[in-house]
Parts: sequence; structure tokens; C-alpha cells
Amino acid sequence: MKSFLLVLLAALALAAPAQAQQASLPDIEDEVMCVECGTVLSVSNSPVAMQERQFIRDQIELGKSKAEIKAALVDEYGEEVLADPGTGGFNATLWLVPILVALLALGGIVFAVRKWRGRTPATEPELPPPLSDEDARRLDAELSR
Repeated sequence: MKSFLLVLLAALALAAPAQAQQASLPDIEDEVMCVECGTVLSVSNSPVAMQERQFIRDQIELGKSKAEIKAALVDEYGEEVLADPGTGGFNATLWLVPILVALLALGGIVFAVRKWRGRTPATEPELPPPLSDEDARRLDAELSR
């Protein structure tokens, strides 16, 4: 009985990678965009999406792997067919620019806060000297008119 379970476990362990490498339409649909409407292929119902699905089915029937099918889709429709275009080449710029802008904005905020905190408080204005007796009489005379 133990040897049977051991053989069964070994067979399942060897079969799992073979099944994992086999491409399926739903797996690929979630990683590919419809080139007509720009939505993920799994939710698109456009005629071009149906053509893309048929292209994927044909590639699966030929026994191609998921990576080979995605490469064939890129050859057929261009890189905009991929939902996640990757991080190589110009696409690296698309990933890095928002991060750099956020870091620069954060640095600007930190700089501004430090500058505002570093300001010395405004000194109270000096009071004018008290009025002389003569000035007080003139002021009273002017105000009483």
C-alpha cells in the first residue's frame, strides 16, 4: 500500500509541471488586450477580440506554450496587445517617470516644510513713543472740532 501511494505521489508530482506549462485560453485572455477597444480580452466582445481568441485557439492547437503564444500575438498585433508590457526598453521609462515625479514632489514638500519651519517668528513692531503734552493737546483740539 505504501509503495502504491509513493508511486501515485510521484506520478502526480511529474504530471503537475506538464499541466502547468500547457496554455489555456482563459489564462492568456487575462494577460492580453483587445487591440480595438483597449480592454482585457476576457471581457471584450468586439469582432477583433473574437479574431484574437481564434488566433490563440489556433496557437494552442499547434501545441505552443503561453510565452510562445504571447510572442506570436506581439508579432501579429504589436506590443499594445499585452496587458502588462514589461519593463524593458521604452517601457522602463513608463514605469520610472511616475515614481521619479512622486519622489520629486515629496522632496519639494519636505524642502518647503523645512523652509517654513526655519523662519524666525516675526518680531513685534515697536510702539511709537508716547505723545508729548503739547501733541496730546493738539490731538484733543483736532478731535473736538
